[in-house]
Amino acid sequence: MYEDYVGAKKAGCAALLAPLVGGGFKIFGEPCFLLNGHLTVRVRRDGRNWFVWKKEKLEATAARLEELCLFAAELSELLLPGT
Repeated sequence: MYEDYVGAKKAGCAALLAPLVGGGFKIFGEPCFLLNGHLTVRVRRDGRNWFVWKKEKLEATAARLEELCLFAAELSELLLPGT
């Protein structure tokens, strides 16, 4: 399904990584939460934020958003050249 990308995950967070010409990777799109093993998208419905996959949803609580932010920062740091 994502043959041109590599997946990275930690706990319930995940991101797709796109290869760079000349080596290395960059984060493709926005890191997300996994819901039953599937990548989600973040949406706003009824005044609240959710991580959604098909008809399933997981509330984007402050704790989950912080966890996702920390995951994205850690992943970005690991992807820096020379680290």
